[in-house]
Amino acid sequence: MSRITASVDIARPPEEVFAYVTDPTHLPDWQESAVKVERIGGPSGAVGQQMKVTRHMGNRDFDMNVELTKLDAPRSWHVHGIDGPVRPDLEGTVEPIDGGTRSRVTLSLDFEGHGIGKAIVPLMVKPRVRKEMPRDGQHLKEILERGAPV
Repeated sequence: MSRITASVDIARPPEEVFAYVTDPTHLPDWQESAVKVERIGGPSGAVGQQMKVTRHMGNRDFDMNVELTKLDAPRSWHVHGIDGPVRPDLEGTVEPIDGGTRSRVTLSLDFEGHGIGKAIVPLMVKPRVRKEMPRDGQHLKEILERGAPV
């Protein structure tokens, strides 16, 4: 599997950036394809939390159920798909830069294809994500640098 990685530098401290980027309710604000996020199980805001993420791709909405499998505030987190034909595997980090006054967010994403997902991932999902991730990073930067509350 070849991971897709994108980074963006944000003029906010790591603790604030981490709090915002790991709050799943904010996904539709900064990720183009995210339509909505619902908590479906596990402890809220902790390892084991499960969410249903609805994404718009093409002319359809798709649901992906994911679980937060690692949370090391304010440095890193890991989210993994738990069912469905396309299962995302996201590793995120927030690094302090400029003495902790700024942050570098790095997202590294791959997908597991199951059933029809084995064909969909390389043909449709990965090409779209390669284009979207840098734009998502810029949206995140703009929102946080405008002073979004965390």
